[in-house]
Amino acid sequence: MKWRKAGWFLLPAFLLYTVFVVYPLVSALADSFWRWQGTARGGFAGMANFTGLFTTFPLNHQLWPAFWHTAVFFVGTMVVQNTFGLLVAVLLTELRWARRFLQTVYTLPYLVGGLVVGYLWSLLLSPSFGPVNATLEAVGLGSFARPWLGDPALALPVVILVNAWQYVGFPVLLFGAALAGLPPEYAEAARVDGANAAQRFFRVTLPLLLPSIGVVSILTFIGSFNTFELVYALEGAQGNQPTGPGGATDVLGLIFYRVAFQEGGVDAIGQSSALAVLLFLFIFGIAVLANRVVRRREATLT
Repeated sequence: MKWRKAGWFLLPAFLLYTVFVVYPLVSALADSFWRWQGTARGGFAGMANFTGLFTTFPLNHQLWPAFWHTAVFFVGTMVVQNTFGLLVAVLLTELRWARRFLQTVYTLPYLVGGLVVGYLWSLLLSPSFGPVNATLEAVGLGSFARPWLGDPALALPVVILVNAWQYVGFPVLLFGAALAGLPPEYAEAARVDGANAAQRFFRVTLPLLLPSIGVVSILTFIGSFNTFELVYALEGAQGNQPTGPGGATDVLGLIFYRVAFQEGGVDAIGQSSALAVLLFLFIFGIAVLANRVVRRREATLT
Protein backbone atom coordinates (compact mmCIF):
# COMPACT_ATOMS: atom_id res chain seq x y z
CA MET A 1 0.00 0.00 0.00
CA LYS A 2 2.81 2.40 0.82
CA TRP A 3 4.43 1.87 -2.57
CA ARG A 4 1.08 2.37 -4.29
CA LYS A 5 0.47 5.65 -2.48
CA ALA A 6 4.00 6.81 -3.26
CA GLY A 7 3.41 5.93 -6.92
CA TRP A 8 0.31 8.13 -7.07
CA PHE A 9 2.26 11.05 -5.64
CA LEU A 10 5.11 10.51 -8.09
CA LEU A 11 2.88 10.03 -11.12
CA PRO A 12 2.31 13.76 -11.94
CA ALA A 13 6.03 14.52 -11.78
CA PHE A 14 6.80 11.43 -13.85
CA LEU A 15 4.28 12.44 -16.52
CA LEU A 16 5.63 16.00 -16.69
CA TYR A 17 9.20 14.70 -16.91
CA THR A 18 8.23 12.26 -19.67
CA VAL A 19 6.37 14.85 -21.73
CA PHE A 20 8.85 17.72 -21.42
CA VAL A 21 12.20 15.89 -21.12
CA VAL A 22 12.10 12.25 -22.25
CA TYR A 23 9.85 12.73 -25.29
CA PRO A 24 11.84 15.68 -26.75
CA LEU A 25 15.09 13.72 -26.31
CA VAL A 26 13.71 10.61 -28.01
CA SER A 27 12.05 12.70 -30.71
CA ALA A 28 15.29 14.59 -31.49
CA LEU A 29 17.20 11.31 -31.66
CA ALA A 30 14.66 9.88 -34.11
CA ASP A 31 14.52 13.06 -36.22
CA SER A 32 18.31 13.15 -36.58
CA PHE A 33 18.32 9.96 -38.68
CA TRP A 34 15.87 11.18 -41.34
CA ARG A 35 15.96 13.68 -44.19
CA TRP A 36 13.48 16.51 -43.97
CA GLN A 37 11.75 18.72 -46.52
CA GLY A 38 10.71 21.55 -44.26
CA THR A 39 8.39 19.86 -41.76
CA ALA A 40 7.79 16.79 -43.94
CA ARG A 41 9.87 13.71 -43.21
CA GLY A 42 11.69 12.26 -46.21
CA GLY A 43 13.82 9.17 -46.54
CA PHE A 44 16.12 7.55 -44.02
CA ALA A 45 19.39 9.52 -43.85
CA GLY A 46 21.44 7.32 -41.57
CA MET A 47 24.45 9.30 -40.31
CA ALA A 48 24.26 11.90 -43.10
CA ASN A 49 22.90 14.63 -40.82
CA PHE A 50 25.75 14.04 -38.38
CA THR A 51 28.49 14.05 -40.98
CA GLY A 52 26.93 17.08 -42.64
CA LEU A 53 27.59 19.13 -39.52
CA PHE A 54 31.34 18.79 -40.17
CA THR A 55 31.36 18.87 -43.98
CA THR A 56 28.66 21.37 -45.02
CA PHE A 57 29.49 25.07 -45.39
CA PRO A 58 29.21 27.23 -43.29
CA LEU A 59 28.78 24.76 -40.43
CA ASN A 60 32.17 23.16 -40.98
CA HIS A 61 33.78 26.59 -40.45
CA GLN A 62 31.62 27.59 -37.46
CA LEU A 63 31.24 24.46 -35.34
CA TRP A 64 34.77 24.01 -34.00
CA PRO A 65 35.34 27.71 -33.17
CA ALA A 66 31.97 27.70 -31.40
CA PHE A 67 33.00 24.61 -29.43
CA TRP A 68 36.22 26.27 -28.25
CA HIS A 69 34.38 29.49 -27.42
CA THR A 70 31.97 27.46 -25.30
CA ALA A 71 34.89 25.70 -23.59
CA VAL A 72 36.51 29.08 -22.83
CA PHE A 73 33.13 30.30 -21.58
CA PHE A 74 32.99 27.34 -19.18
CA VAL A 75 36.55 27.78 -17.90
CA GLY A 76 36.10 31.53 -17.44
CA THR A 77 32.81 31.01 -15.63
CA MET A 78 34.43 28.38 -13.40
CA VAL A 79 37.30 30.66 -12.45
CA VAL A 80 35.33 33.87 -11.90
CA GLN A 81 31.91 32.73 -10.73
CA ASN A 82 32.82 29.78 -8.54
CA THR A 83 35.94 31.31 -7.02
CA PHE A 84 34.09 34.49 -6.08
CA GLY A 85 31.08 32.44 -4.95
CA LEU A 86 33.29 30.38 -2.62
CA LEU A 87 34.88 33.55 -1.23
CA VAL A 88 31.48 35.12 -0.55
CA ALA A 89 30.17 31.91 1.04
CA VAL A 90 33.17 31.74 3.38
CA LEU A 91 32.79 35.40 4.34
CA LEU A 92 29.07 34.97 4.96
CA THR A 93 29.73 32.17 7.43
CA GLU A 94 31.65 34.69 9.53
CA LEU A 95 29.35 37.67 8.91
CA ARG A 96 26.30 36.22 10.61
CA TRP A 97 24.31 39.42 11.15
CA ALA A 98 23.90 40.18 7.43
CA ARG A 99 23.97 36.64 6.01
CA ARG A 100 20.34 36.36 4.93
CA PHE A 101 20.29 39.82 3.38
CA LEU A 102 23.50 39.29 1.39
CA GLN A 103 22.43 35.80 0.29
CA THR A 104 19.26 37.36 -1.09
CA VAL A 105 21.22 40.12 -2.85
CA TYR A 106 23.55 37.64 -4.55
CA THR A 107 20.73 35.26 -5.46
CA LEU A 108 18.32 37.76 -7.03
CA PRO A 109 20.09 38.03 -10.42
CA TYR A 110 20.10 34.21 -10.62
CA LEU A 111 16.29 34.26 -10.44
CA VAL A 112 15.98 36.66 -13.40
CA GLY A 113 15.81 35.24 -16.91
CA GLY A 114 18.91 35.28 -19.09
CA LEU A 115 17.19 37.33 -21.78
CA VAL A 116 16.28 40.06 -19.30
CA VAL A 117 19.80 40.15 -17.85
CA GLY A 118 21.33 40.19 -21.32
CA TYR A 119 19.21 43.05 -22.59
CA LEU A 120 19.84 45.00 -19.39
CA TRP A 121 23.61 44.69 -19.72
CA SER A 122 23.51 45.43 -23.44
CA LEU A 123 21.98 48.79 -22.51
CA LEU A 124 24.47 49.38 -19.70
CA LEU A 125 27.42 48.59 -21.98
CA SER A 126 26.18 50.49 -25.02
CA PRO A 127 28.99 52.68 -26.42
CA SER A 128 26.45 55.33 -27.45
CA PHE A 129 24.35 55.91 -24.35
CA GLY A 130 25.40 53.26 -21.83
CA PRO A 131 26.12 54.43 -18.27
CA VAL A 132 29.33 52.36 -18.04
CA ASN A 133 31.21 54.42 -20.62
CA ALA A 134 29.47 57.59 -19.44
CA THR A 135 30.71 56.99 -15.90
CA LEU A 136 34.25 56.41 -17.14
CA GLU A 137 34.10 59.67 -19.06
CA ALA A 138 32.70 61.52 -16.03
CA VAL A 139 35.52 60.43 -13.71
CA GLY A 140 38.27 61.23 -16.22
CA LEU A 141 38.85 57.65 -17.39
CA GLY A 142 37.46 58.11 -20.86
CA SER A 143 40.47 56.37 -22.37
CA PHE A 144 39.15 53.11 -20.88
CA ALA A 145 35.76 53.46 -22.60
CA ARG A 146 35.27 50.70 -25.13
CA PRO A 147 32.64 49.17 -27.40
CA TRP A 148 32.51 46.33 -24.88
CA LEU A 149 30.30 43.99 -26.88
CA GLY A 150 31.66 44.93 -30.30
CA ASP A 151 35.38 44.43 -29.70
CA PRO A 152 36.45 40.86 -30.66
CA ALA A 153 39.08 40.88 -27.91
CA LEU A 154 36.61 41.93 -25.21
CA ALA A 155 33.28 40.45 -26.26
CA LEU A 156 33.69 36.93 -24.85
CA PRO A 157 35.33 38.03 -21.56
CA VAL A 158 32.52 40.55 -21.06
CA VAL A 159 29.88 37.88 -21.68
CA ILE A 160 31.66 35.61 -19.17
CA LEU A 161 31.68 38.36 -16.54
CA VAL A 162 27.99 39.13 -17.08
CA ASN A 163 27.16 35.43 -16.82
CA ALA A 164 29.22 35.13 -13.63
CA TRP A 165 27.45 38.19 -12.19
CA GLN A 166 24.06 36.62 -12.87
CA TYR A 167 24.79 33.15 -11.52
CA VAL A 168 27.22 33.82 -8.65
CA GLY A 169 24.35 33.35 -6.19
CA PHE A 170 24.10 29.69 -7.17
CA PRO A 171 27.55 28.63 -5.87
CA VAL A 172 27.11 30.98 -2.90
CA LEU A 173 24.06 28.99 -1.78
CA LEU A 174 25.61 25.57 -2.44
CA PHE A 175 28.94 26.40 -0.82
CA GLY A 176 27.15 28.04 2.08
CA ALA A 177 25.13 24.88 2.69
CA ALA A 178 28.29 22.76 2.46
CA LEU A 179 30.15 25.01 4.91
CA ALA A 180 27.25 24.84 7.35
CA GLY A 181 27.45 21.04 7.27
CA LEU A 182 31.17 20.75 8.02
CA PRO A 183 32.02 19.40 11.48
CA PRO A 184 33.39 22.31 13.55
CA GLU A 185 35.76 20.00 15.41
CA TYR A 186 38.31 19.99 12.59
CA ALA A 187 38.67 23.77 12.49
CA GLU A 188 38.77 23.94 16.28
CA ALA A 189 41.54 21.33 16.40
CA ALA A 190 43.55 23.26 13.81
CA ARG A 191 43.04 26.49 15.77
CA VAL A 192 44.30 24.81 18.94
CA ASP A 193 47.36 23.61 17.02
CA GLY A 194 48.16 27.22 16.12
CA ALA A 195 46.90 27.39 12.54
CA ASN A 196 45.86 30.83 11.36
CA ALA A 197 42.71 31.57 9.31
CA ALA A 198 44.39 31.01 5.92
CA GLN A 199 45.94 27.73 7.03
CA ARG A 200 42.65 26.49 8.45
CA PHE A 201 40.90 27.29 5.17
CA PHE A 202 43.43 25.76 2.75
CA ARG A 203 44.38 22.74 4.86
CA VAL A 204 41.09 21.89 6.57
CA THR A 205 38.05 23.58 5.02
CA LEU A 206 38.99 23.45 1.34
CA PRO A 207 39.79 19.69 1.23
CA LEU A 208 36.46 18.98 2.94
CA LEU A 209 34.69 21.14 0.36
CA LEU A 210 36.15 19.31 -2.65
CA PRO A 211 33.04 17.13 -3.19
CA SER A 212 30.83 20.24 -3.18
CA ILE A 213 33.26 22.02 -5.49
CA GLY A 214 33.06 19.03 -7.82
CA VAL A 215 29.26 19.13 -7.88
CA VAL A 216 29.22 22.88 -8.54
CA SER A 217 31.80 22.39 -11.31
CA ILE A 218 29.68 19.71 -12.99
CA LEU A 219 26.57 21.89 -12.86
CA THR A 220 28.58 24.84 -14.18
CA PHE A 221 29.82 22.68 -17.06
CA ILE A 222 26.29 21.61 -17.96
CA GLY A 223 24.98 25.16 -17.78
CA SER A 224 27.89 26.62 -19.78
CA PHE A 225 27.57 24.16 -22.66
CA ASN A 226 23.82 24.81 -22.76
CA THR A 227 24.17 28.58 -22.67
CA PHE A 228 22.10 30.48 -25.20
CA GLU A 229 19.77 33.11 -23.74
CA LEU A 230 22.39 35.44 -22.32
CA VAL A 231 24.68 35.35 -25.37
CA TYR A 232 21.68 35.78 -27.67
CA ALA A 233 20.46 38.82 -25.72
CA LEU A 234 23.92 40.42 -25.61
CA GLU A 235 25.15 39.69 -29.13
CA GLY A 236 22.17 38.47 -31.14
CA ALA A 237 21.93 35.24 -33.08
CA GLN A 238 24.55 36.29 -35.63
CA GLY A 239 27.70 36.37 -33.57
CA ASN A 240 29.66 36.36 -36.83
CA GLN A 241 27.93 39.32 -38.45
CA PRO A 242 30.25 42.04 -39.84
CA THR A 243 28.96 44.64 -37.35
CA GLY A 244 29.46 42.30 -34.42
CA PRO A 245 32.57 40.98 -32.68
CA GLY A 246 33.73 38.82 -35.60
CA GLY A 247 32.31 35.54 -34.31
CA ALA A 248 34.11 35.89 -30.97
CA THR A 249 30.93 35.06 -29.05
CA ASP A 250 29.70 32.22 -31.24
CA VAL A 251 28.80 29.38 -28.86
CA LEU A 252 27.18 26.04 -29.56
CA GLY A 253 23.76 27.28 -28.48
CA LEU A 254 23.84 30.00 -31.15
CA ILE A 255 24.97 27.50 -33.77
CA PHE A 256 22.02 25.27 -32.90
CA TYR A 257 19.61 28.21 -33.11
CA ARG A 258 20.90 29.30 -36.51
CA VAL A 259 20.79 25.77 -37.91
CA ALA A 260 17.25 25.23 -36.65
CA PHE A 261 15.73 28.58 -37.60
CA GLN A 262 17.97 30.46 -40.02
CA GLU A 263 20.66 28.57 -41.93
CA GLY A 264 19.53 24.95 -41.87
CA GLY A 265 17.65 25.07 -45.18
CA VAL A 266 15.06 22.44 -45.99
CA ASP A 267 16.80 19.88 -43.76
CA ALA A 268 16.92 22.17 -40.73
CA ILE A 269 15.09 19.70 -38.49
CA GLY A 270 17.46 16.85 -39.32
CA GLN A 271 20.67 18.83 -38.90
CA SER A 272 19.58 20.68 -35.76
CA SER A 273 18.40 17.40 -34.21
CA ALA A 274 21.77 15.81 -35.03
CA LEU A 275 23.57 18.72 -33.37
CA ALA A 276 21.30 18.46 -30.32
CA VAL A 277 22.04 14.73 -30.02
CA LEU A 278 25.80 15.31 -30.22
CA LEU A 279 25.58 18.05 -27.60
CA PHE A 280 23.56 15.81 -25.30
CA LEU A 281 25.97 12.87 -25.66
CA PHE A 282 29.00 15.08 -25.04
CA ILE A 283 27.54 16.87 -22.01
CA PHE A 284 26.07 13.68 -20.56
CA GLY A 285 29.29 11.72 -21.04
CA ILE A 286 31.55 14.34 -19.45
CA ALA A 287 29.09 14.87 -16.59
CA VAL A 288 28.95 11.13 -15.83
CA LEU A 289 32.75 10.80 -15.84
CA ALA A 290 33.18 13.88 -13.67
CA ASN A 291 30.53 12.63 -11.26
CA ARG A 292 32.43 9.36 -10.83
CA VAL A 293 35.60 11.27 -10.00
CA VAL A 294 33.71 13.38 -7.45
CA ARG A 295 32.13 10.31 -5.84
CA ARG A 296 35.50 8.60 -5.52
CA ARG A 297 36.96 11.71 -3.94
CA GLU A 298 34.02 11.91 -1.57
CA ALA A 299 34.50 8.28 -0.59
CA THR A 300 38.09 8.97 0.44
CA LEU A 301 36.90 11.67 2.86
CA THR A 302 34.40 9.46 4.67
